[in-house]
Amino acid sequence: MEQKAKNTERALRLRARLKQKKPNFVRPESWRYVRLKENWRRPRGLDHKVRLKYNGWPPGVEAGYRGPKEARGLHPCGLREVLVYNSDGLNGLDAEAEVIRIGHTVGKRKRSRIIAEAKKRKIRVLNVKTVREAPAEEEKPSEEEESKEKEEEKESETVEEPKEKPRKPRRRAKEKAE
Repeated sequence: MEQKAKNTERALRLRARLKQKKPNFVRPESWRYVRLKENWRRPRGLDHKVRLKYNGWPPGVEAGYRGPKEARGLHPCGLREVLVYNSDGLNGLDAEAEVIRIGHTVGKRKRSRIIAEAKKRKIRVLNVKTVREAPAEEEKPSEEEESKEKEEEKESETVEEPKEKPRKPRRRAKEKAE
């Protein structure tokens, strides 16, 4: 077990060192045309300089730039990332070997439940946002209480209308002339 941990640490260090040497792959000609974004697209043209590996053109993506096999898919902390969308996704996870990342579409209520469950199981969460604890499910008020509340609301809704200010009579042009 210790040997595997040492190998993983070594692979992570090697991956970090190799990443410094790896070029930043950008879409060819993206520096030339504004309409092209920089995200990588494989060149497929018959005479494309990147595909043909001409000198002076940036390198293309190749398998030789991959990291060590043991480090692939690992978070920089050395644990495997698992994407979770609800608290059922925590079942069967190993806290010592895996960390969770909560899906970006998960709302506040579910997110707080997942975080609370992960704390109980001592599972590390990568993208924790400060969210209040999930509120305990409240009991619904009886019909009598609801009717009393409605009556109180109606009484509070009756608002006095503002009084109008008395208007001063306007002077006519003839009166001003005199």
